[in-house]
Amino acid sequence: MRRPELDYLLSRILEENPQASDINFTVGKPLQAEVDGQLKVVCRNLGIEKLTPYHTEMLALNLAGGDRRSVQHLLKHGSCDLSYHLQGRARFRVNIFSQRGTYSIVMRQLPTKVPSLEDLKLPPVFKEVADQKYGIIFITGATGSGKSTTLAAVLNEINQKKAVHVITLEDPVEFVHPQLKATFNQRELGIDFDSFANGLRAALRQAPKVILVGEMRDRETVEIGLSAAETGHLVLSTLHTVDAGQTINRIVGMFELEEERLIRIRLADTLRWVVSQRLLPKIGGGRVAALEIMGTNLRVKEAVVQGESEGKTFYEMMQQAKPFGWMNFDDCITGLYEKGVITEETAYAYASKRAMVKRGIDQIKASRGEKTTDIEGLKIDKSYSLKMG
Repeated sequence: MRRPELDYLLSRILEENPQASDINFTVGKPLQAEVDGQLKVVCRNLGIEKLTPYHTEMLALNLAGGDRRSVQHLLKHGSCDLSYHLQGRARFRVNIFSQRGTYSIVMRQLPTKVPSLEDLKLPPVFKEVADQKYGIIFITGATGSGKSTTLAAVLNEINQKKAVHVITLEDPVEFVHPQLKATFNQRELGIDFDSFANGLRAALRQAPKVILVGEMRDRETVEIGLSAAETGHLVLSTLHTVDAGQTINRIVGMFELEEERLIRIRLADTLRWVVSQRLLPKIGGGRVAALEIMGTNLRVKEAVVQGESEGKTFYEMMQQAKPFGWMNFDDCITGLYEKGVITEETAYAYASKRAMVKRGIDQIKASRGEKTTDIEGLKIDKSYSLKMG
């Protein structure tokens, strides 16, 4: 398979499935695309009933496009990341990996337009996130939960309003930001720098005001990121954690036990926002983001330094700071149910604390005059007291 054939194949898949988020090539399976979180078979009329090892190997070689570094990384480590541009149509983040002696490929479609906060319908508090002068901001969530898209929208807000130097360190570059009010230098792992830690260390000598680190993968990167935040830079990054509490624990857990106290103090001083995301299936198709948003105040700082305790959990702090735009997942999910965006079953499935969501949904149902229980026909057995007497 040559590159023109690969481009034709990708074009056909996208024409048939314009909402596809990922394209999946796995030996023994037909061509697949992920649409609204579900894998579906695509382009059946091309006659490819099952992909063979030869198919995926040829696809991998064409996607790598003579990139010796990616091929060497694939052979040495069993996987590699790269980007692929379908001329005039789409950009992809590509991961090629070996499994049971064959190659599999997952291609994540990257939007060509940088989204705004308004495009994503993000809460107004995100304006405050983008207005930060220094410190560290984490956008967290599982793979495919939209972290990069939210980060791009925050950077777009900065680009529209601030004349600052922004450096991004990415694997690979996902959104190409236009040169508006801010000046952007976007660097790609493997092409422009060899590791996030080295790229971040170099960035400190490149006079940026804002640094985006694609992912905080190790202790060294976190340590340099904290140092950058302490010296007046705004650092934005992602972590694969499910909520605010786990984010703090993951960062602290990267360090030795004897360093824990110092790291907690440094993190408390530099942390500005933690935003966590989950994508939920919508009624009628598509997906919607559920958000958990935590800023910082004296209570949060104390919990970061001392650890959470009864009555002093991040969950409760977010609940109590609703007037300031903070929210936990359960409040957000309950709100989505109230607006008719998600079903009751979806709300329970994605809840952090099912009992809290159930209580919220019962209150919504009661205010609408709907039943809050399936139990019916209960009545007092008056004869019971007579029998006892």
